[in-house]
Amino acid sequence: MTELGGFQDRVARVDLGEGSVGYESIDDEDAEKYIGARGLGVKYVFEQGPDVDPLGPDNLLAFVNGPLSGTQTTMSGRIAVVTKSPLTGTVTDSHHGGWSGARLKWSGFDGLLFEGQADDPVYAFVEDGEVELRDASHLWGKGVHETRDTIEEEVDGTYGKNLSIMAIGPGGENEVRYACIINEDDRASGRGGTGCVMGNKGLKAIVVKSTTRMPQPADPETFKEGHQQAMQAIQESDVTAPNEGGLSMYGTNVLMNITEEMDGLPTRNGRYTSTESAREELGMDLDAEEVSGENVRENILVDEPTCHSCPVACKKEVEVQAMHKGEEMNVRMESYEYESAFALGPNSGHSERDDVALMIDRCNDMGIDTIETGNMMAMAMEMSEEGKLDDVGGLEWGDTETMIEMIERIAHREDGLPDLLAEGARRIAEARDAHDNSLAVKGQTIPAYDPRCMKGMGIGYATSNRGACHLRGYTPAAEILGVPEKVDPYEWEGKGELTAAFQNLHAISDSFDICKFNAFAEGIEEYVLQYNGMTGRDVTEDELMEAGKRIYNLERYYNNLVGFDGDDDSLPERFLEDGVRGQGASEGEYCELEEMKEEYYEHRGWVDGVVPDEKLDELGIDIGPGTGVSGDGGAAAPSDD
Repeated sequence: MTELGGFQDRVARVDLGEGSVGYESIDDEDAEKYIGARGLGVKYVFEQGPDVDPLGPDNLLAFVNGPLSGTQTTMSGRIAVVTKSPLTGTVTDSHHGGWSGARLKWSGFDGLLFEGQADDPVYAFVEDGEVELRDASHLWGKGVHETRDTIEEEVDGTYGKNLSIMAIGPGGENEVRYACIINEDDRASGRGGTGCVMGNKGLKAIVVKSTTRMPQPADPETFKEGHQQAMQAIQESDVTAPNEGGLSMYGTNVLMNITEEMDGLPTRNGRYTSTESAREELGMDLDAEEVSGENVRENILVDEPTCHSCPVACKKEVEVQAMHKGEEMNVRMESYEYESAFALGPNSGHSERDDVALMIDRCNDMGIDTIETGNMMAMAMEMSEEGKLDDVGGLEWGDTETMIEMIERIAHREDGLPDLLAEGARRIAEARDAHDNSLAVKGQTIPAYDPRCMKGMGIGYATSNRGACHLRGYTPAAEILGVPEKVDPYEWEGKGELTAAFQNLHAISDSFDICKFNAFAEGIEEYVLQYNGMTGRDVTEDELMEAGKRIYNLERYYNNLVGFDGDDDSLPERFLEDGVRGQGASEGEYCELEEMKEEYYEHRGWVDGVVPDEKLDELGIDIGPGTGVSGDGGAAAPSDD
């Protein structure tokens, strides 16, 4: 057990096949070594065995909060969902904000661990330190929004006041490989297929009921000092300052016009580096400004909701009247995000602002990842242009009418193209000899930062432990926003070390679990003070950074045991020297991946992408058999056969 502050020292282990619930404490050494949330979740998943089938009963689906979740700490409303991904085959963690992470803590839990497969659909009801499995047969087949409303009617609680609901839609039920979990009003654990695993287990929703009972710090004075420093940093930041900073004013979509001007916005399946470049070459009506945060705020913004303990309020709730098949449709939703707008807009060959809102809303209701969904349709559009999908009908660039319909068809895995797209980029590429059309790394497609423009994102995508991802190590903070200092986005040297530093830092914040946006203002000093103040520990900055390294290496070690090595730390050929060079402000640029990998591996102390056994020993990782690789490179990485 652990007596550290910030923990409830209670985890529920739920066997869905048996319909049983058991309760356990948290090992004190694990709490110290892996912090919580992401780190502790990966440890739980690792103990289940890296060789499990992602869509088998032995795969663990772990919902874990951290020692700062649900506390007075700013931006501490997050929770990690950790599992083996059905999309990539790697370990994955996907986080969402809102209030469910805080309410899970307030209800008496640090985590919920689900294994097995229910014979009939169920949902888990959590209250006062107890978990009850309830019948969900009447909810199966419903969208997320109707599921949420139906559950609120049948339980004694008020949604948004003392009730949080994390649910899947038809996408998860039908095992779309990039199905997600939607929390409350459109906050998604979006990437890696966590909703697919949840659907495979027959778990429709997790319902958490609790009043506000924030954990108190073990060392109030230290916590107060850290909290005050953090609040001051947030208020003084050009990015996070409430009602002034770019993130507070425009949400994540503040980046749309910025990356467009840099020629760092992948467009038309990443063939172009901005909508302007595509427009100039193709003469088409395509303009990223139409789906930008500025345009959204000026024309369709109706509210600015926030998450637990967050002064920034980056969520931008919008309302549009969208036309679909001659019918006017009213849509009100709160997740008009940069990544979603990129994938379902410019990367798919259009910039219809209101149609993007409708598509995001449908993805959320169906419970499928907006990034992957948009990128799958962009991939299909390019393949159709090349005649690779003639037998299943194909898609045309910017055909928003068909895109809107395709979202539900993918979620229900209708025969033909929808079922193919539900499998994800890697499986499409293998089935259709379409590797040149895929923008995936380890099976997961890229978000909205072009690695020909932002070289840090290139090495970040390649070495991400969960497939292409900007949130493993957010180097655009330095490359675009100058946090903690400005670096040249087009320069590759030094990006290996920079990326590793961001990866380690984000492993810490994900394990606290607090929002990454705090890192635009806060640094390791504020992290240490708040962590020590809450838990009662006395770790140094170096010791906390060592924990971040340990977590990142544990994930990489898991993937090594699955069979991943340096060959998998790749990028789509499109972004490399022999691919498609950048245009406009990125004229002639490509991503120098191999040079950055060499620098990155040397800094990490890895051997061709594999964690050597000496590194495991150095970091105190004493789980599993080891990789069998030594620092002198004398042994090969394990295979997956």
